[in-house]
Amino acid sequence: MSKPNLALVGATGAVGTVMIDIINNRENIWGEIRLIASARSAGKKITVHGEELTVVALSEEAFDGIDIAMFDVPDEVSEVWAPIAAARGAVAVDNSGAFRMDPEVPLVVPEVNPEQARNRPKGIISNPNCTTLTMMAALGALHRNWTLTELVVSSYQAVSGAGTAGIERLRNEISAVAGSNTGVNSGDVEAILGTAGLQVSDSPFPAPVVLNVVPFAGSLKAGGYSSEEMKVRDESRKILGIPSLKVAATCVRVPVLVSHSLTVHATFANPLTVADVHKALEEEPTIKIVDDPANGLWPTPNMVAGQDPTYVGRVRQSLDFNNSIEMFVVGDNLRKGAALNTYEIAELVASEF
Repeated sequence: MSKPNLALVGATGAVGTVMIDIINNRENIWGEIRLIASARSAGKKITVHGEELTVVALSEEAFDGIDIAMFDVPDEVSEVWAPIAAARGAVAVDNSGAFRMDPEVPLVVPEVNPEQARNRPKGIISNPNCTTLTMMAALGALHRNWTLTELVVSSYQAVSGAGTAGIERLRNEISAVAGSNTGVNSGDVEAILGTAGLQVSDSPFPAPVVLNVVPFAGSLKAGGYSSEEMKVRDESRKILGIPSLKVAATCVRVPVLVSHSLTVHATFANPLTVADVHKALEEEPTIKIVDDPANGLWPTPNMVAGQDPTYVGRVRQSLDFNNSIEMFVVGDNLRKGAALNTYEIAELVASEF
């Protein structure tokens, strides 16, 4: 059995850097590993499995001899280059939003619908949005046992969801506020940031994030919903194979660097208990239960940052809704929410060789 050749497009970006760490800490199942980035990053040296590799510029020829190409780049880059990679003979595994809702492109979470990875008429497999992914392993396990019918979600999303620009913005805002002698109240934060040269118009977020929460993530869509909220709805339906699933989502940006958190209210066709949920999720190797509120134990973003598993806690049976469960789910949005799931899809494809 031959070892497939792997390419990573966007190797020097925020998610690409996490991907390199994941590759280095998992079994080397690859023949050649090729690192690809923009022309300005070409020539950089990155060590992968003990070998110093030189980043090459994105081009059609960069995909020659590649069997699987992972894309960790903006939508507009994937939209152009993933089909090119597929045309050159590679299976493109794309972490952007460019193809997620294309009916001819599977949207895959290996714990939930691994069989869909083979259903790729365009030669492209899509990776879900990091917010959807945070809860999907848990919901997939519960859906298999009790049949999910309704979902109400609120997300508390880390600034790294906006890439390195989001991380730098929060760090700069923290520094500005911490260095100010002005008393901080409801009207002062924006003025303090302005004094430090941090204008909201220059931020990836529509309001200050430090000492604040912003009840909006993404771009504005019909009916007042954000693009992040629509992704949660549409992607959950596609991954779980429930086109009629009722979903309500509210996405909130919070002053956290890494890890998305979600409150989940899930309703099922069949009755279930907290003990049932614990048992089902404890059987899932990529989920960790941290649920002992009497002793102050539940998952938090700080606990989960840098970890591969999804963490679940605060599991409660709904008091006023039949067959419903409440839970708090946390996942590192740069790892399972992006890089790790993309890599696990690539591993699925690699098993075909």
